[in-house]
Amino acid sequence: MIKLNKAYKFRLYPNKAQSEMINKTIGCARFIYNKMLDDKISFYKENKAMLKNSPAQYKKEFEFLKEVDSLALANSQINLNKAFSNFFSKNKKGKKSGFPKFKSKRKSNNSYTTNNQNGSIRIENKKVKLPKIGFIKVIEHRKLDGKIKSATISLTKTGKYFISILVEYESQVQAKKIKNVIGLDFSMKSLYVDSNGNSADYPRFFRKSISKLVKKQRVLSKCKIGGSNYKKQKRKVALLHEKVANQRKDFLHKKSHYLSENYDMVCIEDLDMKGMSKCLNFGKSVSDNSWGMFTGFLSYKLTNNGKLLFKVDKWFPSSKKCSSCGELNKSLKLSDRSWVCDFCGAMHDRDENAANNLKTAGTAELARVNLRQ
Repeated sequence: MIKLNKAYKFRLYPNKAQSEMINKTIGCARFIYNKMLDDKISFYKENKAMLKNSPAQYKKEFEFLKEVDSLALANSQINLNKAFSNFFSKNKKGKKSGFPKFKSKRKSNNSYTTNNQNGSIRIENKKVKLPKIGFIKVIEHRKLDGKIKSATISLTKTGKYFISILVEYESQVQAKKIKNVIGLDFSMKSLYVDSNGNSADYPRFFRKSISKLVKKQRVLSKCKIGGSNYKKQKRKVALLHEKVANQRKDFLHKKSHYLSENYDMVCIEDLDMKGMSKCLNFGKSVSDNSWGMFTGFLSYKLTNNGKLLFKVDKWFPSSKKCSSCGELNKSLKLSDRSWVCDFCGAMHDRDENAANNLKTAGTAELARVNLRQ
């Protein structure tokens, strides 16, 4: 048995007093993060050393910090320390993270995290108990399975409150015998094409909403900043963005669930989506597809089922390689959607051929691993 973590996200319906306390806690968590960061920077400039500060040191000067959950402030300190740790160390790809930035009220995520101590966070009678706030009405569409560790309360741009509860549970995941293998080639238009020749047929939700979004943003641009009409119109724009995000997430969850249930191993290409979005004017298409989100969903769903997600190196010539004979078509262009192999005469659809090559590469690597064992 191994211990795993899982998060459950629910919608909150706080009353006026509870909303004010949540907003105050979010503001205090952001304030203490910025204040501690500012003091660290100033101290380093003067002494060339790292300042070791904590939220408790600021409560005498800023008494409003005593009104909110102390664990929310402590988690802000932990997040700041992590940001500095990431800055001074390299990630798996050998790159460093940027220097910690100040949190903005308008641009940053409005949220705070608190920890469960002796049942301080629990769900009873369709209400969730939170420190310093009490019981808040919650839409518990799924039952929690495990021990509650922490909770993150967030406020969206549209004024909705959510809680993400992290639980720890024990699981014994048994590795499945690999029988059904499928390859997925990233497609700008339809999300992916698989090795069976099927397309995901992604509806391109953002593209469909562009005309509505343009109209709403045009109205917003003519409103006086800070006025009541500006706030109303800004919420309308945020609601449209939220709808697109929810449509996209729903589609990606359903596709990843289908693949994780019907296949034992899925082979994909380890693509640099940031690089792709910046080149050749592919930004909107790459962002709309959310390939990174899709692979994330696919990864944890396959893992929970004891199955595999195999990532082929991004430099692997999946499109140029003939899946029938293995010869390379070095003259293949990005605009060529189908081609004929000069060596064996096989006719290929570009995406389906790439998916077949990814499937072959993943199967071959799995066979090599099994031989070593």
